[in-house]
Amino acid sequence: MRILVTGGAGFIGSQFVRAALLGELPSGGSPGSATRITVLDSLAYAGNEANLAPVAGHPGLTFVRGDIRDPAVVDAVTAGQDAVVHFAAQSHVDRSIADAAPFVSTNVLGTQVLLDAALRHRTGRFVHVSTDEVYGSIAEGSWTEDTPLAPTSPYSASKAGSDLLALSYHRTHGLDVVVTRCSNNYGRYHFPEKMIPLFVTNLLDGGTVPLYGDGGNVRDWLHVSDHCRGIDLVLHGGRPGEVYHIGGGTELTNRDLTERLLAACGAGWDQVRHVPDRKGHDLRYSLDTAKIRRELGYEPLTGFDAGLADTVAWYRDNRDWWEPLKARAELPV
Repeated sequence: MRILVTGGAGFIGSQFVRAALLGELPSGGSPGSATRITVLDSLAYAGNEANLAPVAGHPGLTFVRGDIRDPAVVDAVTAGQDAVVHFAAQSHVDRSIADAAPFVSTNVLGTQVLLDAALRHRTGRFVHVSTDEVYGSIAEGSWTEDTPLAPTSPYSASKAGSDLLALSYHRTHGLDVVVTRCSNNYGRYHFPEKMIPLFVTNLLDGGTVPLYGDGGNVRDWLHVSDHCRGIDLVLHGGRPGEVYHIGGGTELTNRDLTERLLAACGAGWDQVRHVPDRKGHDLRYSLDTAKIRRELGYEPLTGFDAGLADTVAWYRDNRDWWEPLKARAELPV
């Protein structure tokens, strides 16, 4: 199978590429399998070719540096592909609040360029990877795939727009599109601007960590390997034109998560600084995952305690990966 993976040098995309080429996904495969993956990544600030080092010599891997907004580049890499798995996106809420333009341009226009190329080359399947943030906030219960979208940040609004655009290409043109929406990911190779890698790397350096507001915001945590397993199930078995939720099943307040990270890093609450809450900060996210469990047999395999311990240990042992990235993770606060 020939697969174009956009954003394949990013956190989630690189996990999918590594797992696919090393035979760690439900669909199988091995270092000598027929799977062929072309990674398209612009290597913007969060993209890192070093994320692909474990499979750098794999005969099934081709890396192309290019922007999904560039029609010529996208057309060239889409030709001959059996499927597109579209991870590439601007994804940090704080950055989108400071400057929304790159989010609209990359997430909406870039997706449109990819969809047009997939349609032109009659690509067999287009998996559009999205987020639970498109739904806004939910006080109780969980969202189903039929819940109306109500995004609250420029980032989530741009992702909602790209979701609807992708689904429109199925309904209008008959393109085999499937959309996945996931909860908060964590794991190895996570760029140190998101909460878990930011807190871990700061604490390992003896620094402080910023906790928004009272820390009461609730997120469901999903190990990146489980997320990619779910994407693989959807790639090979999802129904065209459908949306599938992929969740981890571990809801924690940010304060609870901070307490666990402090313990894992041997730090104390004196290293936590309370900062004003983020603008438009959603209180709680929660996905109903019954559909993907029922139709495709999805179950998360990595328990949160084990996954978090592995993640912290990886950052402790891989300073050479994250220390050069810290300066690139500076955020407007």
